[in-house]
Amino acid sequence: MCGITGFLAPARDTSAEALHATVLRMALAIAHRGPDGAGAWVDAEAGVALGHRRLAILDLSVEGHQPMASASGRWWIAFNGEIYNFAEVRQELERDGAIAWRGHSDTEIMLAAIERWGIDGALARFNGMFAFAAWDRAERALWLARDRAGEKPLYYGWHRGVLLFGSELKALRAHPRWQGTHDRGALALFLRHGYIPAPYSAYEGIAKLPPGARVRIDADAAPGMLPAPVAYWDPAAAVRHARATPFAGSAEDAVTALDTLLADAVRMRMVADVPLGAFLSGGIDSSVVVGLMQAQSARPVRTFSIGFHEAGYDEAQHAKAVARHLGTDHTELYVTSEEARDVIPRLPTMYDEPFGDSSQIPTFLVSALARRHVTVALSGDGGDELFGGYQRYFIGRDIWRRVAPFPRTLRRGVARGLTALTPAGWNAAAGAVRPLLPSRLRRPDFGAQVHKVADVIAAADGDAFYRGLVSQDERPDRLVGASEPATWLTGRHALPPLVDLTERMMFLDLVTYLPDDILAKVDRASMAVSLEGRIPLLDHRVIEFAWSLPLAYKVREGQGKWVLRRVLDRYVPRTLLDRPKQGFGVPIDAWLRGPLRDWGETLLDAGRLRDQGLLDVAPVRAAWASHLGGVPAHYWLWNVLMLQAWLDAEPSRVEVA
Repeated sequence: MCGITGFLAPARDTSAEALHATVLRMALAIAHRGPDGAGAWVDAEAGVALGHRRLAILDLSVEGHQPMASASGRWWIAFNGEIYNFAEVRQELERDGAIAWRGHSDTEIMLAAIERWGIDGALARFNGMFAFAAWDRAERALWLARDRAGEKPLYYGWHRGVLLFGSELKALRAHPRWQGTHDRGALALFLRHGYIPAPYSAYEGIAKLPPGARVRIDADAAPGMLPAPVAYWDPAAAVRHARATPFAGSAEDAVTALDTLLADAVRMRMVADVPLGAFLSGGIDSSVVVGLMQAQSARPVRTFSIGFHEAGYDEAQHAKAVARHLGTDHTELYVTSEEARDVIPRLPTMYDEPFGDSSQIPTFLVSALARRHVTVALSGDGGDELFGGYQRYFIGRDIWRRVAPFPRTLRRGVARGLTALTPAGWNAAAGAVRPLLPSRLRRPDFGAQVHKVADVIAAADGDAFYRGLVSQDERPDRLVGASEPATWLTGRHALPPLVDLTERMMFLDLVTYLPDDILAKVDRASMAVSLEGRIPLLDHRVIEFAWSLPLAYKVREGQGKWVLRRVLDRYVPRTLLDRPKQGFGVPIDAWLRGPLRDWGETLLDAGRLRDQGLLDVAPVRAAWASHLGGVPAHYWLWNVLMLQAWLDAEPSRVEVA
């Protein structure tokens, strides 16, 4: 695990020494991703520079140093991540002829694979998480590529005549030619989703390379011109293929097949020359991963969890029970509200662009805990998206099935009726009969939930229904004065032919929410403390297998992850996991009315908002007043606060378009 950065300056009017100094300065901006060393390589004639920060995991010797050259000297690479099947790739290379290896790093094997089979041939063979920049000296071309699931980030784009790229935006901002301009359309997407989906970023002209894609930029490319990324692994095509060749066995056969496949995915991710452990929340996904790890380990696996003293936010007790049963070497830390809130000022610089998922706070805290003891930690992310774990998958489908048969004009009328009463009014009405209501209707945000239902029941179709369901603000354009660019949720992307709404929702999460929220959160939180996170459930073989299964093997009787639960039954008694799903969150609502109130008031000051000229003042102030008055506006308001905090922490040399 490392950090990469660099640039291509076609003008070639800078000395090798100056190029070297600049790329090292860019790499220094992401030193947290690689505290074990820094490296740079430049080709002044071509105007290319590669920078690298190293977190040594495999081959701790100098033979693992980057940027690294291929044996012939044709290729140079700066690589972030791990190729888990490097031993198999090495064997295939050796079958075709003896190779004089210099060390045993996966980077050296990557270069040999690229030299032997070309970029596409190598990418097709790699099983891993990665982002890399490779320079072909023969064809004078820069190649950028990213792993299939999108575990590792890669930003790139032309900026004032220079092509910049890097693992994080702060590396690009360290280039002396940087003069960023906020992309209002991308910020509108952030206010809707709580993250900025690929290929967009917070800055005009700077993109995220999509997962499973690669792009080639020639040395003589005209500044400002970028070829479209090419998918070497297309998720829609992968799903179409999986559905065309469905799993043919019984449900029990599927459990056994998944158990075997996950065991291999976990085994591959347990290879390291440094201490290794795992996050353990006590939920289904992390317990499966730890169960498979312990079954393949001769000694207790190191596991880590954090707990909170607030009721409803603590899963540490469940993690401890699972750890005790599996016999892991378990470490837990109970975190006070003050310690959790102390993380908030670090978030804007940690994430580099606005990011609103508040579970970033506990994710950082458990990463910091693990890093005190290990350098690599496995996690259980991805299980919800692949095996139907989110309640919205089946509850949302049921709601749509009930309302879709009615004419849209009627549904619009019902929606207008529901919104005739404000969220506060609905809360007051519910309060009058609260003892008679089921528990799910006694929530403090009941009124907001009624308005959410009104937002989605008038949708034109199932896809629009789901877009409304996952939108944290239905009209972000009114805040930033710009329309949203097209995404998987709104554009004309070629979705696979999935008739069932639950499967369509799962696919859309696979290509949006998973890489741009969940994986971005895990990458930034873990790398902020120089911890490598590995995610076995996102092995591309597991993704493809999951999509070959019928939906009934995932969702049964209003509960998701059926097949994954049956795998877990082989390692952990069901009684330890038989409880409602609980999110990994913190009590933001209460904090904003209490200890974070002054912080929020400062960021949302009306004069400050007017001076910035980015957000419409009136709706922001109204939402803040409503929240302080007891009507929760958690997601919508937290996104605005995260945007404001990011603007506050942002370096200079940035303009507002």
